[in-house]
Amino acid sequence: MKLSAIKKHLKSIETITFQLPNRQLVARHFHVTEVGKITKNFIDCGGKIRNEEFIGFQLWEENDYDHRLHPEKLMEIIERSEQLFEFPDLELEVEYQGKETIGKYGLDFDGKNFLLTSKLTACLAKDACGIPQEKTRISISEAKNLNECDPNSGCC
Repeated sequence: MKLSAIKKHLKSIETITFQLPNRQLVARHFHVTEVGKITKNFIDCGGKIRNEEFIGFQLWEENDYDHRLHPEKLMEIIERSEQLFEFPDLELEVEYQGKETIGKYGLDFDGKNFLLTSKLTACLAKDACGIPQEKTRISISEAKNLNECDPNSGCC
């Protein structure tokens, strides 16, 4: 989800709820402790220099049970961050403290809840690492439709 999308959704809801990939809800008394542009400059295993930018949100919860972040307050935090840092409409990455470590998530919206979505790693230079590309598999009936050799024709 891009920054513009979360702002749009915040205008349409009365309460903010985040849901983890396991469907568990983040505690109602969470805080958004950071909003900012994250720049990641790195080299992949194939030697290619890469650059990624995204907007980072950090969710945190503590024993402050009377606290409840309302949509208009989060909108104020986002707008202030935009003014101070002048960041563009980038994708969001959400950090959330789990039981053992900080998790990094993508963000989606189901009309009611903001969904923290799983993120996965991948090799960015499979060709340089010797990882073979996965071959497309098709059935014999699909091959016939592609005007390829019919297994019963004797040409194979």
